[in-house]
Amino acid sequence: MSEAAPGTVAVLIPCHNEAVAIGAVVAGFRAALPHATIYVYDNNSSDGTREAAAATGAVVRTETRQGKGHVVRRMFADLEAEAYLLVDGDGTYDPADAPAMVRALFEDRLDMVTGVRVTDARAAYRPGHRLGNRVLTGVVRQVFGGGVTDMLSGYRCFSRRFVKSFPALAHGFETETEFTVHALELRLPVGEVRTAYSERPAGSESKLRTYRDGFRILRTILALVQRERPLLFFGIMALVLALASAGLFAPVARTYLETGLVPRLPTFVAASMLMMLSFLSGACGLILDTVTRGRIEAKRVAYLALRAPSQDARKVEIFAP
Repeated sequence: MSEAAPGTVAVLIPCHNEAVAIGAVVAGFRAALPHATIYVYDNNSSDGTREAAAATGAVVRTETRQGKGHVVRRMFADLEAEAYLLVDGDGTYDPADAPAMVRALFEDRLDMVTGVRVTDARAAYRPGHRLGNRVLTGVVRQVFGGGVTDMLSGYRCFSRRFVKSFPALAHGFETETEFTVHALELRLPVGEVRTAYSERPAGSESKLRTYRDGFRILRTILALVQRERPLLFFGIMALVLALASAGLFAPVARTYLETGLVPRLPTFVAASMLMMLSFLSGACGLILDTVTRGRIEAKRVAYLALRAPSQDARKVEIFAP
């Protein structure tokens, strides 16, 4: 794999039916980062998004598998740069904050900088979405640690070593959750920049479905907990099973102590089976925790094989003059 030149920046814009907004998005990031290369990856658009993006001079490519996660995986695999600025193509994020995000990545030698959304417009960031983000972000912070405040932001800047060591397994909008968990799990240096968040332009329609995508994100978090924190996941299961077993066994034990008999044999068998499952769950958690630690070590080694963001980037004219 060839190394990227110090200071090179790629702006990555995944798109699906964003013909109304994409022209202004590309123009905004070209003005903010005049020396960056802007890539628009079209995801089966039917409204002329490809043509609108090409007309602005962006490099336009295609990913046919539907879903943002598929597009991100393709972009990360295809492109070589030292910094990758990922942003949605809907015109809701402010390009003026891009230089601050890239500068923080290079000067502070970070691996991920998240654009934390700030807005007073209810239509731009609906109360339901805001509450859901807080809840899901809070769950991830409790399980994986870290000071993340906007886990679901679609505006991020990554180092090359983050991008090339990121497994990218998600299919859709849950890819933002994967970004955060990957960074927290490997204890990567990360930062945040507050950025203005606005409404979509008139005629543009959101692809986010509150309940469907919220459920998918929650399911992804649970899957990540099971995969990356197996001792916690199976430990909780073991505790629940043990409590259920104790609840069933208590009346059987009381009757036995009073009469010396076990008339409720099926209940006794059920309690015994639940306790056996509890021990089995705990054992699975211990074994898988050892396996997971080995995987994390391997991912950390793969990450360290790539060089950090170069501070020589300050010598390269990547920011607006």
